[in-house]
Amino acid sequence: MNKQAGGSRLYWSLIAFGDSHMHIAETERGLCYAGALGEPFDEMAERCTRRFGRIEWIRDDERMKRYGSELAEYAGGNKSLFEGRLDLCGTPFQLRVWKALLDIPFGETRSYADIAKAIDSPSAVRAAGTAIGANPVLVFVPCHRVIGKNGSLAGYRGGLPMKKLLLELEDRAAHSNTGVHLAMGSSR
Repeated sequence: MNKQAGGSRLYWSLIAFGDSHMHIAETERGLCYAGALGEPFDEMAERCTRRFGRIEWIRDDERMKRYGSELAEYAGGNKSLFEGRLDLCGTPFQLRVWKALLDIPFGETRSYADIAKAIDSPSAVRAAGTAIGANPVLVFVPCHRVIGKNGSLAGYRGGLPMKKLLLELEDRAAHSNTGVHLAMGSSR
């Protein structure tokens, strides 16, 4: 864990995504949280507090605007890789799994077994699934690109409707260069 005795300063904002929204937060080191669509602020606060301990929350829409811009480019089919820094904290196994997720190309999917093989732990399919479910930075670390071996959507921390939306968005972007409009929000 990356808890600091004196508390941590986290910058946050709310990004509109179609008819919903997504909370995001970053440390000085990079993006540390991107939530599920429609998820309340309290969910982000609880997850980040478990990681960082006492937090000084600073809403800074201007600072966080670059993430909204990157998501808008992604949704519009104009960006397949995010450029911002990530501040991920997990076990060595989780970090290997999350790195494997970052290696899945835009518009493609992999199975849980593929991820386990990619990290040289082919028998750790279930553990890889657990690590994928613990991903704190949805979309930016594309765990939505992992599906069941039989092609089913399987689980997703953001919910299956969000997973389906993201996969369809990438499929449309790969084939027609159209997407969903994203913008910075103004409510908590």
